[in-house]
Amino acid sequence: MPQIEQIAATLSSQVFWLLVFFGLTFVLVGMGMVPKVLGTVDLRDKQIADDIAAAQAARDQATSEEDAWRKRENANRAAAQAVIGQAKDKANAASGVKLAESQVRLDERLAQAETAIAAARNSAMAEIEAVAADAARDIVARVAGAEVEPAAAEAAVKEVMAHG
Repeated sequence: MPQIEQIAATLSSQVFWLLVFFGLTFVLVGMGMVPKVLGTVDLRDKQIADDIAAAQAARDQATSEEDAWRKRENANRAAAQAVIGQAKDKANAASGVKLAESQVRLDERLAQAETAIAAARNSAMAEIEAVAADAARDIVARVAGAEVEPAAAEAAVKEVMAHG
């Protein structure tokens, strides 16, 4: 067979050219394309790492701003509570003053009313004594047929009313 006889003659040349083409392909791919691909991968990895670092920095900044905001908010809330407390104290003091003024006016009116009641009671008692003295004089005049002096009748009524 002639095809088999050719193999021995052409095999070494085919292997040689195969090695030459594989070598050239290896050099072109290994030296030209692989570094570019590795450079692109490294660049992508660096970009991802930079993006993660930027995101972490933004998160840290947002956290610090949130903490600062919370501190300001708490300080504002405390200040508002202080203002409310002062307003309540001021209102309580004002109402206390008004209550004291009202109590003084009520005490004055009560004292005036008590004085008026005492005067009315004394007047009524004086009138009762006068009426009782007149009635006693009339009763003595009708029953005993004697005349009693008005001063004596008034003294007797005062004495009875003082004991009773």
